[in-house]
Amino acid sequence: MDQSQYFRFELLHEDRDTGARYGKLYTPHGVIETPCYMPVGTQATVKAMSPRELTEIKTQILLANTYHLYLRPGSALVKEAGGLHGFMNWQGPILTDSGGFQVFSLGELRKITEEGVTFRSHLDGSKHLFTPESVMQTEADLGADIIMAFDECCAYPSEYAYTEQAMHRTHRWAERCQAAQKRQDQALFGIVQGGMYEDLRKESARTIASMDFIGNAIGGLSVGEPKPLMYELLTVLNGVMPKDKPRYLMGVGSPDCLFEGAERGVDMFDCVLQTRVARNGLALTSQGPLTIRNATFERDFTPIDPKCDCYACKEFTRAYVRHLVKAKEILASRLLSWHNLRFSLKVMEDMREAIKNDCFLEFKRAFYEGYGLPC
Repeated sequence: MDQSQYFRFELLHEDRDTGARYGKLYTPHGVIETPCYMPVGTQATVKAMSPRELTEIKTQILLANTYHLYLRPGSALVKEAGGLHGFMNWQGPILTDSGGFQVFSLGELRKITEEGVTFRSHLDGSKHLFTPESVMQTEADLGADIIMAFDECCAYPSEYAYTEQAMHRTHRWAERCQAAQKRQDQALFGIVQGGMYEDLRKESARTIASMDFIGNAIGGLSVGEPKPLMYELLTVLNGVMPKDKPRYLMGVGSPDCLFEGAERGVDMFDCVLQTRVARNGLALTSQGPLTIRNATFERDFTPIDPKCDCYACKEFTRAYVRHLVKAKEILASRLLSWHNLRFSLKVMEDMREAIKNDCFLEFKRAFYEGYGLPC
């Protein structure tokens, strides 16, 4: 399937001292500069944010979740509404995961066979079957620009024999996903698995690369393993994954992971952290994370982050936002989500500039020093 009229990835610059890469990914709904952070709109909405606000903070691409949208409201309804772009009124690029991680997180509520995964809905207990073919149909109905192959994600820790079995099944399912995909205007990414085992990760990366997907994702990390172990595996994969394809690290997006991942050649990230911690009153700032509900901010009439250019920081003070948090006002979650998302997007904007100017490590050291991270 020749999809070059819809998708193209340009690797434009590599940092002189690291594996960090600057590039552009062209999609039917716009160009994405990489490395990028993707806000997560699990149920076709980024919690507490409107599409207009997401545009205002310079969001390039959103992520939505196939599992949740399959269960509610159903992919057929979304298709009838014009796909996700029409349904949620977002005209930029969208990525949907395959639902594999959510299904495999159900534990005893699911059963894995070669055909696929039988599971019970966390909403009402109803029984469902996900196969590579059915997932491709669901993702086609949802209509995202970038879609993920159906994979088997292992828990941490997992025995070598089971991890190897799951990896090979992921490869077979990837082949079935390729055979089932019909829409030329959707870019299918394969997913590298292999748990925490270096040899399996290398084997999976080579196998997925040989299948010539438009992009390649890295799954099964940030599932409870120590971060240094994740970084070791990313270093290994950086030497194996194709340079001319975009690389997506799934479900990872804390500030330190954005830097460490990009340094090891990752182009795309997503994470719910930014909005989840906002709903708990935590602000991500250039001075480190701030628990705004703390009494120390009661009479602090400075912005959430003096270095941030978002609406929340321009118009409101820490004291006011703390009051909103303490009063359990919805606006607290809105303002902190607004800020945390813009903060992460701005970090990636600055990171791209640093890569283009061959000063990634200098930028990283300065950020870590301000944030309070060891470098």
